Amino acid sequence: MAQKTIVITTDDLTGETSEEVSAHTFSLNGVTYEIDLTPENYDKLDAALRPFIEKGRKMGRVKKGTRARKTDISGPKPEEVRAWARGKGFEVNDRGRVSAQVMEAFEAAH
Repeated sequence: MAQKTIVITTDDLTGETSEEVSAHTFSLNGVTYEIDLTPENYDKLDAALRPFIEKGRKMGRVKKGTRARKTDISGPKPEEVRAWARGKGFEVNDRGRVSAQVMEAFEAAH
């Protein structure tokens, strides 16, 4: 059995359905908004904001987000410490932090 999905786009301002509706983003006071508008209503939004845009200072595009950067942590790798600790009779977990006691013993031995 075949299924067909129909997407109906509506203008957020008027509720009008149209194939010409498209999404637009703008920011105010550090908050980014997205609104779906017909070309006519987008023109109204643009006309309303135009005097402020012309007098304002352009700050560049808003970044969508950043990924956490992996930093290079100095010191021994936890896997190496765990392997050494097991060889010396310490009980260590497979994951998580290595205890301070084990780290101190490892550092003293190296």
